[in-house]
Amino acid sequence: MASLAPSCNPRAPPPYPVLAIEMTEQHAPALFVVFNLGSGQGRADDVRRALESGCAAAGRPLQLLEVPDARELVTIARRAVSQARECGGVVVAAGGDGTINAVAQAALGSGCAFGALPQGTFNYFARANGIPEDTAAALQVLLAGYRQPVQVGRVNDKVFLVNASLGLYPKLLEDREKWKQQFGRSRLVAFGAGLATLLRGQRSLRLRVEAQGVERELRTPTVFVGNNALQLQQLGFAEADAVNHGRLAAIALRPVGRLTMLGLLLRGALGRLGEADQVLHLATRRLTVHAGRRLGMRGAQRMKVATDGELQWMRLPITFEVAKESLDLLRPAPVTAPTSQLNVAEPPSLIPSADGRPEQGLGYS
Repeated sequence: MASLAPSCNPRAPPPYPVLAIEMTEQHAPALFVVFNLGSGQGRADDVRRALESGCAAAGRPLQLLEVPDARELVTIARRAVSQARECGGVVVAAGGDGTINAVAQAALGSGCAFGALPQGTFNYFARANGIPEDTAAALQVLLAGYRQPVQVGRVNDKVFLVNASLGLYPKLLEDREKWKQQFGRSRLVAFGAGLATLLRGQRSLRLRVEAQGVERELRTPTVFVGNNALQLQQLGFAEADAVNHGRLAAIALRPVGRLTMLGLLLRGALGRLGEADQVLHLATRRLTVHAGRRLGMRGAQRMKVATDGELQWMRLPITFEVAKESLDLLRPAPVTAPTSQLNVAEPPSLIPSADGRPEQGLGYS
């Protein structure tokens, strides 16, 4: 049987592999799936079959846009959004948090619904939004079509769905990727890589940090800004609930030695990192990082920043903020009226927000 692409078939053949399933329901929105073949653990064929058979059984049009090389991800994601806009389709990212981030960056503000098929190691974005890690089950969420806007973070011109950071954490991610290439992708490998990075130590950065008009000098090995309630809850931060109410969680460490750093790692594993005296944290809609007076950089001041596990260089100042646009996410419909699932008490506030709502302040010293 000849396979047909959706009714908004592109005018010219795309320069990458595309799988099209015949459409039997004219009004069902097409799924344009950007599939990163490098994500997951060698299950590309299984994922492909699950999508093909699931969409065929449901009578839904599918275009599977495969990404054989990570360098092509952004280009293919933009092409998927363009095609989806043409016929009111759904843009879907199949991969880990980094892949989902890249496709979300292309889809944000496009008017297209967005879906995720998690194929990564941690899958924080999908898990926080109730999307199953099993491909067939996640596909059923997309086919059901329940849509809900979700908050997106932005650091300068890049979006982040889970977290963004500078300093020690990007270095940890860089080392983790090297370990994955050597030992494979697993949470155990990721933990081992992180432990090795911490044991080598990290120099502290001298920064000026501004939140809600209050500016402080800060010496820290890392600044971490979270936009994922699940990850923050697992680490033991009260700001996890703030993510569900339009804010981000900004976290910094005081300068500490290696043994203390290992102790903080253990606290994080036990879900008690937020209780540590060496950890500074606040909930805010916007945080700007400037070079400190003794940062020691000459010329163009840049820092390496990680967004959902992907690394890039950015010029200072670096601003973390809640994006003006939200992502129109396909996710499981709530069983009951939406309420906070975390039920984490919020600590006393030290910095007032612009709208008069309390913000917890960084206790710099």
